[in-house]
Parts: sequence; structure tokens; C-alpha cells
Amino acid sequence: MQLSAAPYEERLTAPRSWWLISFLVGVSMALVLLPFGTLPMLGGLAGGTAVAAVAASSYGSVRIRVVGDSLIAGEAKIPVAALGEAEILDAEETRAWRTHKADPRAFMLLRAYIPTALRVEVTDPEDPTPYLYLSTREPERLAEALRAAKPA
Repeated sequence: MQLSAAPYEERLTAPRSWWLISFLVGVSMALVLLPFGTLPMLGGLAGGTAVAAVAASSYGSVRIRVVGDSLIAGEAKIPVAALGEAEILDAEETRAWRTHKADPRAFMLLRAYIPTALRVEVTDPEDPTPYLYLSTREPERLAEALRAAKPA
């Protein structure tokens, strides 16, 4: 008999290329401010890089957790008892479920830079959401954590 499910936590961080783009935004701001002198140019470099990095970090840093009897995906908190079977999606199926197979009523924690995902049915009859689509780098571990957290 298992007393508690193994906790699962994953942070979906922005890819490295986004940080390079953030720096390039800072360089662009520095070039715009170059005619005003060295100090404004350095301020543009620092400020532009900082603003772009904050934007990349805030979008690219979302967490998926299985804690106790709940799945917490971003700001959504769903009891595991209201969830059905989890389907692990490979890269091709992930692309299909976020495009032509997608249901507009579904809850989608979508990050296009993550090639795999997990699709979990919602079995609660009161909830109009047919399924959860969760971008994850470790769909097998998340599916196992959800199975382990389900009540017997």
C-alpha cells in the first residue's frame, strides 16, 4: 500500500535562444541611443536587455506539479480524482493536438518550444473541459505521478 504519491515538479523554462534574443534587444536599444552619447547607450543596453529578459522569463517559466491529490499546471489546480487516462504524445502527435486535433474548450498549457506533451482526459461531468494538454519535457514521469496520485 502506497501512502503518498511521489511528488512531481517541472519548470518549463525558456530556451537558450530566447536569452540571446534578449541580449540582441539590448544591443538594438543601445544602437538606437548611440547618437545621444555613451551613457545613454549603456543604459539602453542594460535596460533593453533587462526588459526583454524579464518578458522571456515570465512567459517561459511556468511550473507543472503533482502535489498530494492535485495537479497544478500554471495557475490551474485540478483534483487528480477528476482526471482520466493520460496519453503520452510524441513530437508528431504533440503538433497534431495543438493544431488540427485541438478542442477550443480544452485547457492548454502550451509551450511550442517543448516537443512533447501529455494529454489527460477530464472525467468530471460538471467540468466542460474535455482534456488537459500539458507541454512537458518528461511526459512519462508526469503520467506516472498522476497514476500514483489517484485514489484507489
